[in-house]
Amino acid sequence: MGEKEQVIDQNVIIDKAKELATMIAESAEVDFYKKAEKQISAHATVQEIIEKIKLKQKEAVQLEHLGRQNLIKKVEAEIDALHDQLDEIPIVAEFKQTQLDINDLLQMVTNVIANTVSEKIIVSTGGDPLTGETGYPKNRTNNGSDCCGH
Repeated sequence: MGEKEQVIDQNVIIDKAKELATMIAESAEVDFYKKAEKQISAHATVQEIIEKIKLKQKEAVQLEHLGRQNLIKKVEAEIDALHDQLDEIPIVAEFKQTQLDINDLLQMVTNVIANTVSEKIIVSTGGDPLTGETGYPKNRTNNGSDCCGH
């Protein structure tokens, strides 16, 4: 028989995932995010606008309970205007961009893991990574039924 594959315990994988999570938490993207969040927390104008948004959101909920659809649209427009004001503040725009950067990093890591696992499975079965098919023979004599004869 050929070379025996090493089987890795699930706990080892979880430990490595935690290690990777720590690396991400210590990345430049997360560091910038924390600095931007701190600046936003200390930025009086930003906090004032956020409080106005919260009040308007509560007002919209109350109007919805009262069935005042005509006024809800007005309050929602005011909320949108406040969001636009927030977005014009440079630190808020930077903060939002950093959130996107962190999400992109997490998505890249997820994709690398998924693609690498798939490729390792395909290659380990003698398959072709270019076609994405494993090397296991396909039973073509069952006339369309599944693996169990159904």
